[in-house]
Amino acid sequence: MPSNARATSLTRRGILAAGGALGLGAVLAACGDGDKKSTGSSSSASAKSGSWEFKDDRGQTVKTKSTPKNIVAFTGMAAALKDFGVEVTGVFGPTYVEDPKTKAKKPDVQAGDLDITKVKVIGNVWGEFNIEEYLKLQPEVLITDMWEKDALWYVPEEQKAKILKIAPSVALWAAGKSMPSVLQRHADLAASLGADVQSEQVKKDKARFEAAAERLRKVAQSKKDIKVLIGSGAPDTFYVSTPVRPTDTLFFQELGLNIVVPEKLDPSGWFELLSWENVDAYKADVILLDNRTGTLQPEQLKAKPTWAALPAVKAGQVFPRVTEPVYSYAKCAPLLEDLATALENAKKVS
Repeated sequence: MPSNARATSLTRRGILAAGGALGLGAVLAACGDGDKKSTGSSSSASAKSGSWEFKDDRGQTVKTKSTPKNIVAFTGMAAALKDFGVEVTGVFGPTYVEDPKTKAKKPDVQAGDLDITKVKVIGNVWGEFNIEEYLKLQPEVLITDMWEKDALWYVPEEQKAKILKIAPSVALWAAGKSMPSVLQRHADLAASLGADVQSEQVKKDKARFEAAAERLRKVAQSKKDIKVLIGSGAPDTFYVSTPVRPTDTLFFQELGLNIVVPEKLDPSGWFELLSWENVDAYKADVILLDNRTGTLQPEQLKAKPTWAALPAVKAGQVFPRVTEPVYSYAKCAPLLEDLATALENAKKVS
């Protein structure tokens, strides 16, 4: 349940946005070579003709007369595009956190390196999307994530029809695919929008990501006895995420991590809900805790006696999990490095 957004209804999308240990989806299926080839060829054709087109992960081909410049995107998507070299005009989704006393705004964890003073924020929480402000931006394309087929992340369902009449939309999977394939699709999109994804910086970032993945693979092989639980805290509930749908945890599994698999998933298929009395239902040596704004963090969880009694907590083996990664090599490499470091120092305590 995302840091900054508390969904008001327990719809499938609402539960995902509200927090829990969902994470960024992943199933072993990777983007097919056919999609990559067709995307590349269409981009080349667009460059020559002056028009632009891109086939997104819904299977829809979006076409415009020229490469879009006025781009409005989900915050995490905007942050990823920035790392690849594409700037956006406006954003929606968790972008800033406001100090309750001073009202000063600081970037949300999902904003990455975005300068939040230079982009127009048309929605900062779940269900908020200011159509009037969106119109003023004269958007040429709207770009967002997709956690469920054809569901546009942070685009309110009740406003969707009106929003999609204003500009064409592009959606890329943030679930059901492993992290490397999701990163490649973001690179494909950035390239189609004019970014130089073969720049020295991007090559350096990708090499760092690949090195981090190999390091994590080796650590996982040497720590097969260490059980890792993916969790998220809410006032009345602790969520244990399935590792096979989020993009990060699926990749971690592929690299050999021993991740706890919950047995009784809720109807959404993303996680098991535990009461705080039963938070010890699964043995774990390491806990990766949802770091999003709006979820309970270690300092707040100290008030939960059953949490404090968990072996991983007592051993100091609770680490933040970037549940909604910014899909650029620059941002994902540190996630793997930090996890590798945590596992290297982890001890068997369960």
